[in-house]
Amino acid sequence: MNKKQQRVILGIDPGTTIMGFGIVSVEGKSIELLEVGSLTLKRGASHGAKLRSIFERTLKLIDDFHPDELAIEAPFFGKNVQSMLKLGRAQGVAIAAAVYRDIPMTEYLPKKIKQSITGSGDASKQQVAAMLESILKTKDLPEDLDATDGLAAAVCHYFQTSNGLSQKGKVSGWASYVKNNPDKIKS
Repeated sequence: MNKKQQRVILGIDPGTTIMGFGIVSVEGKSIELLEVGSLTLKRGASHGAKLRSIFERTLKLIDDFHPDELAIEAPFFGKNVQSMLKLGRAQGVAIAAAVYRDIPMTEYLPKKIKQSITGSGDASKQQVAAMLESILKTKDLPEDLDATDGLAAAVCHYFQTSNGLSQKGKVSGWASYVKNNPDKIKS
Protein backbone atom coordinates (compact mmCIF):
# COMPACT_ATOMS: atom_id res chain seq x y z
CA MET A 1 0.00 0.00 0.00
CA ASN A 2 1.42 3.38 -1.04
CA LYS A 3 0.37 5.83 1.66
CA LYS A 4 0.88 9.50 0.88
CA GLN A 5 2.89 11.45 3.42
CA GLN A 6 1.06 14.41 4.93
CA ARG A 7 2.96 17.41 6.24
CA VAL A 8 1.93 20.71 7.71
CA ILE A 9 3.87 23.90 6.99
CA LEU A 10 3.68 27.05 9.11
CA GLY A 11 4.69 30.23 7.30
CA ILE A 12 5.48 33.45 9.13
CA ASP A 13 6.02 37.03 8.00
CA PRO A 14 7.64 38.50 11.12
CA GLY A 15 7.02 42.07 12.16
CA THR A 16 7.15 44.30 15.21
CA THR A 17 3.72 45.79 14.50
CA ILE A 18 1.98 42.87 12.77
CA MET A 19 3.10 39.24 12.40
CA GLY A 20 1.39 37.45 9.53
CA PHE A 21 1.03 33.67 9.45
CA GLY A 22 -0.38 30.96 7.26
CA ILE A 23 -0.63 27.21 7.71
CA VAL A 24 -1.05 24.69 4.92
CA SER A 25 -1.42 20.94 4.80
CA VAL A 26 0.33 19.08 2.02
CA GLU A 27 -0.42 15.55 0.87
CA GLY A 28 1.34 14.44 -2.28
CA LYS A 29 0.91 17.27 -4.78
CA SER A 30 -2.20 18.57 -3.03
CA ILE A 31 -2.06 21.68 -0.84
CA GLU A 32 -4.85 22.84 1.45
CA LEU A 33 -5.24 26.00 3.52
CA LEU A 34 -5.65 25.29 7.22
CA GLU A 35 -5.35 28.76 8.76
CA VAL A 36 -4.30 32.29 7.86
CA GLY A 37 -4.21 35.37 10.03
CA SER A 38 -2.14 37.91 11.84
CA LEU A 39 -1.09 38.98 15.29
CA THR A 40 -1.40 42.73 15.80
CA LEU A 41 1.02 43.83 18.48
CA LYS A 42 -0.06 46.48 20.98
CA ARG A 43 0.90 50.00 19.99
CA GLY A 44 3.01 51.51 22.72
CA ALA A 45 3.99 48.15 24.22
CA SER A 46 7.65 47.67 25.00
CA HIS A 47 9.76 45.85 22.45
CA GLY A 48 10.24 43.05 24.98
CA ALA A 49 6.49 42.67 25.44
CA LYS A 50 6.03 42.49 21.66
CA LEU A 51 8.72 39.81 21.37
CA ARG A 52 7.05 37.81 24.14
CA SER A 53 3.70 38.02 22.28
CA ILE A 54 5.33 36.80 19.05
CA PHE A 55 6.97 33.89 20.87
CA GLU A 56 3.76 32.91 22.68
CA ARG A 57 1.56 33.18 19.56
CA THR A 58 4.03 31.13 17.51
CA LEU A 59 4.08 28.44 20.23
CA LYS A 60 0.26 28.41 20.26
CA LEU A 61 0.12 27.97 16.47
CA ILE A 62 2.65 25.14 16.77
CA ASP A 63 0.74 23.47 19.60
CA ASP A 64 -2.63 23.84 17.82
CA PHE A 65 -1.59 22.75 14.29
CA HIS A 66 1.53 20.59 14.88
CA PRO A 67 3.49 21.81 11.85
CA ASP A 68 6.31 19.68 10.54
CA GLU A 69 8.24 22.67 9.20
CA LEU A 70 8.49 26.45 9.58
CA ALA A 71 9.05 28.75 6.61
CA ILE A 72 9.90 32.31 7.60
CA GLU A 73 10.50 35.45 5.61
CA ALA A 74 14.01 36.84 6.05
CA PRO A 75 14.32 40.47 7.06
CA PHE A 76 15.03 42.75 4.14
CA PHE A 77 17.85 45.25 4.33
CA GLY A 78 16.66 48.81 4.74
CA LYS A 79 18.18 52.13 5.61
CA ASN A 80 16.96 52.26 9.21
CA VAL A 81 19.32 50.09 11.27
CA GLN A 82 17.11 50.21 14.38
CA SER A 83 14.10 48.94 12.43
CA MET A 84 16.20 46.13 10.96
CA LEU A 85 17.41 45.10 14.41
CA LYS A 86 13.86 45.04 15.79
CA LEU A 87 12.63 43.03 12.80
CA GLY A 88 15.53 40.59 13.20
CA ARG A 89 14.60 40.09 16.85
CA ALA A 90 10.96 39.45 15.88
CA GLN A 91 12.12 36.84 13.39
CA GLY A 92 14.47 35.37 15.97
CA VAL A 93 11.81 34.77 18.62
CA ALA A 94 9.51 33.12 16.05
CA ILE A 95 12.41 30.87 15.06
CA ALA A 96 13.18 30.22 18.74
CA ALA A 97 9.62 29.01 19.28
CA ALA A 98 10.02 26.53 16.41
CA VAL A 99 13.42 25.40 17.67
CA TYR A 100 11.92 25.02 21.17
CA ARG A 101 9.41 22.54 19.68
CA ASP A 102 12.06 20.81 17.49
CA ILE A 103 10.58 22.05 14.21
CA PRO A 104 13.00 22.53 11.30
CA MET A 105 13.08 26.04 9.87
CA THR A 106 13.84 27.46 6.43
CA GLU A 107 14.31 31.15 5.73
CA TYR A 108 13.33 32.76 2.42
CA LEU A 109 14.13 36.20 1.07
CA PRO A 110 11.05 38.29 0.23
CA LYS A 111 11.96 38.30 -3.50
CA LYS A 112 12.25 34.49 -3.47
CA ILE A 113 8.79 34.16 -1.92
CA LYS A 114 7.24 36.55 -4.46
CA GLN A 115 9.02 34.82 -7.35
CA SER A 116 7.89 31.41 -6.14
CA ILE A 117 4.25 32.48 -5.88
CA THR A 118 3.87 34.83 -8.88
CA GLY A 119 6.87 34.18 -11.13
CA SER A 120 8.23 37.67 -10.42
CA GLY A 121 10.39 38.72 -7.50
CA ASP A 122 9.09 42.26 -7.97
CA ALA A 123 5.40 41.38 -7.60
CA SER A 124 3.23 43.50 -5.33
CA LYS A 125 1.71 42.15 -2.12
CA GLN A 126 -1.69 42.35 -3.85
CA GLN A 127 -0.45 40.21 -6.74
CA VAL A 128 0.90 37.64 -4.27
CA ALA A 129 -2.47 37.55 -2.46
CA ALA A 130 -4.35 37.12 -5.75
CA MET A 131 -2.11 34.23 -6.83
CA LEU A 132 -2.52 32.56 -3.44
CA GLU A 133 -6.29 32.62 -3.94
CA SER A 134 -5.79 30.88 -7.27
CA ILE A 135 -3.25 28.34 -5.99
CA LEU A 136 -5.33 27.45 -2.92
CA LYS A 137 -8.66 27.67 -4.78
CA THR A 138 -10.21 30.01 -2.23
CA LYS A 139 -11.76 33.46 -2.13
CA ASP A 140 -11.69 33.59 1.67
CA LEU A 141 -8.23 35.09 2.25
CA PRO A 142 -8.12 38.09 4.54
CA GLU A 143 -7.47 41.54 3.11
CA ASP A 144 -4.59 41.86 5.60
CA LEU A 145 -1.50 41.62 3.40
CA ASP A 146 0.71 40.67 6.36
CA ALA A 147 -1.43 37.54 6.78
CA THR A 148 -1.14 36.63 3.10
CA ASP A 149 2.62 37.28 3.25
CA GLY A 150 2.90 34.69 6.04
CA LEU A 151 0.82 32.28 3.96
CA ALA A 152 3.04 32.99 0.96
CA ALA A 153 6.09 31.86 2.96
CA ALA A 154 4.39 28.51 3.65
CA VAL A 155 3.32 28.03 0.01
CA CYS A 156 6.79 29.05 -1.21
CA HIS A 157 8.29 26.37 1.04
CA TYR A 158 5.87 23.82 -0.40
CA PHE A 159 6.98 24.74 -3.93
CA GLN A 160 10.67 24.75 -3.03
CA THR A 161 10.55 21.34 -1.33
CA SER A 162 8.02 19.55 -3.53
CA ASN A 163 9.13 20.26 -7.09
CA GLY A 164 12.03 17.87 -7.51
CA LEU A 165 14.64 20.62 -7.28
CA SER A 166 15.54 19.66 -3.77
CA GLN A 167 15.64 16.77 -1.39
CA LYS A 168 13.95 17.76 1.87
CA GLY A 169 14.56 21.36 0.93
CA LYS A 170 18.32 21.08 0.69
CA VAL A 171 20.48 21.13 -2.43
CA SER A 172 24.16 21.83 -2.15
CA GLY A 173 24.86 22.15 -5.87
CA TRP A 174 24.52 20.46 -9.24
CA ALA A 175 26.28 17.29 -8.11
CA SER A 176 23.67 16.89 -5.34
CA TYR A 177 20.82 17.61 -7.77
CA VAL A 178 22.10 15.03 -10.29
CA LYS A 179 22.56 12.43 -7.56
CA ASN A 180 19.06 13.03 -6.13
CA ASN A 181 17.30 13.27 -9.52
CA PRO A 182 18.81 10.70 -11.93
CA ASP A 183 15.50 10.42 -13.80
CA LYS A 184 15.72 14.10 -14.83
CA ILE A 185 19.15 13.78 -16.47
CA LYS A 186 19.37 12.79 -20.14
CA SER A 187 22.47 11.06 -21.39
